[in-house]
Amino acid sequence: MCSRLMFLLTLLLFASPAMAKELPDFTAIVEQNSAAVVNVSTTQTVKSGAPQLPNIPEDDPFYEFFRRFIPNIPNLPREFQSRSLGSGFIISPDGYVLTNAHVVDSADEIVVKLVDKREFKAKVIGADKRTDVALIKIDAQGLPTVKFGDPNKLKVGEWVVAIGSPFGFEHSVTAGIVSAKGRSLPQENFVPFIQTDVAINPGNSGGPLFNMQGEVVGINSQIYSRTGGFMGLSFAIPIDVAMEVATQLRTYGKVRRGKLGVVIQEVTKELAESFGLSKPTGALIASVEKGSPAEKAGLEVSDIILKYDGKTVGSSSDLPRMVGATKPGTRVTVQVWRKGTVRDIPVTVGELPEEQVAKASGRLGEKGGAADRLGLVLSDLSAERKKELGVNGGVLVEDVKSGPAARAGIRPGDLILGVNNEDVRSVEQFRKIVGGLEKGRHVALLVRRGDTTTFITVKVDG
Repeated sequence: MCSRLMFLLTLLLFASPAMAKELPDFTAIVEQNSAAVVNVSTTQTVKSGAPQLPNIPEDDPFYEFFRRFIPNIPNLPREFQSRSLGSGFIISPDGYVLTNAHVVDSADEIVVKLVDKREFKAKVIGADKRTDVALIKIDAQGLPTVKFGDPNKLKVGEWVVAIGSPFGFEHSVTAGIVSAKGRSLPQENFVPFIQTDVAINPGNSGGPLFNMQGEVVGINSQIYSRTGGFMGLSFAIPIDVAMEVATQLRTYGKVRRGKLGVVIQEVTKELAESFGLSKPTGALIASVEKGSPAEKAGLEVSDIILKYDGKTVGSSSDLPRMVGATKPGTRVTVQVWRKGTVRDIPVTVGELPEEQVAKASGRLGEKGGAADRLGLVLSDLSAERKKELGVNGGVLVEDVKSGPAARAGIRPGDLILGVNNEDVRSVEQFRKIVGGLEKGRHVALLVRRGDTTTFITVKVDG
């Protein structure tokens, strides 16, 4: 036992210098860039409501107490000041600063504090919630600035450094590695996030992420956490995406994005099999907006977009970024997989509005029929109901019995518009198509549920 302990101590003694040489030194990066990193504090006036009677039943003994005394509570402040902290970094000597949109959102006053303790009131030049990027301006000259790197050259496993103000602790430095690139997050369609394990906490938002050359490669934007604190998953906006947004904010005050007018979904292995693709790739069109550039160009539901403007669409998350980065009015070629063949379709890209409101739709049809081999009880739609729903065909799911459809997630009230590449016109036609399918094959059902249209794969096992 003693000899083993001596061996380990000897190993550590001789290994330590070598190990120390391999560890990165971040001091030069911090010394060169700290002056260009700023603290961003905001103040917002929040109006409070009057005291409200708790939701207590009238027969409860406490009801009378609250009814009598709550109106006599001294008036609460009608307004109070809400303060928050974030970070940012200077991108030009004349005072332009990049930060996150959520840092300055709804702020009545923004104060930027430099490393030398000088403070400046800032104004918002523009903010883009879709990418969470904001450009603000302070009235100063001759300011230190950061250098920009190429996030596309980042490698997974590479060291990166963050400087910011977590919990208000100004100019805190944390380091880690790039965990992944091109991450897609829920409700974040326009940013291919850089994932790192750099410690990021509230107050770091809007601060810079540096590579080992001291160049900014991203803006620290958000974390994944079940506790509200750091758990090893941090996400940064690539600086090339952020600077493109900043340029548009400075020029137009807003960001102009391209639009096709399609709802898409990921092509799974089962969907690829259903549509005859050799591998799961591209973006599957689940619905086409009426009057949109896609409809005018002839794109159809069940088309799988393989390339956009010559660039391969590896997954559905790639397409919104490609389209969004296209200048409205540009004519591009979209390559699609349609019913077993590849087609090139020219499209003139439209402009994505800042706000889009989904149209509501109501309940659907009338009961009838027995369950088919998928376990579906279906009914036809009347001409009036089709007109009301804005569809030419489709069948209503009245009930879902135990079976393949139930396991796939089909629900009563769903409207089935298509099977693989074929439109559904009636229950009789649907049953004929399904009846001819081989056991064990996956079939793609085009399903409309509320305001959403999506493909759902069902494995035929009976």
